[in-house]
Amino acid sequence: MHEPVPERHLVDADATQALGAALARSRPPRAVVYLRGDLGAGKSTLARALLRALGVTGTIRSPTYTLVERYPLQDGGEAWHLDLYRIADAGELEFLGLDADETRLWLVEWAERGAGALPAADLVVELAVAGDGRTVRLVPASTRGVAWLATLPD
Repeated sequence: MHEPVPERHLVDADATQALGAALARSRPPRAVVYLRGDLGAGKSTLARALLRALGVTGTIRSPTYTLVERYPLQDGGEAWHLDLYRIADAGELEFLGLDADETRLWLVEWAERGAGALPAADLVVELAVAGDGRTVRLVPASTRGVAWLATLPD
């Protein structure tokens, strides 16, 4: 992995949503994002904000029970939001019919449960509860991730 961007404090859900929007505005044409953090750390909030900023309309569901939710993107292709908390083995992902060629953006919660069956991350977003807010570390995991963070506003 590459050097992380310094840790940021997100004072509330609005700050988390602003980060999601900033990531959406600066994202590369194809990207894989692993969202890490305990339950309630803000992973789904960040994913929803990112998808909304990319023009996804209608309900943005948490994939906790469906494992994957697919969203058409305005600029073509699809974004997939995966929540792998409920899987026991990475082999279970075979049954989801994941096709990396169709997917322009992967947002993966609990990616460690799908190790070996997922594309490698370009960016790892580490979220943690900190008082009433959250902390976030953005860790580039590929040259694409480094370039993405270089264009992200402070």
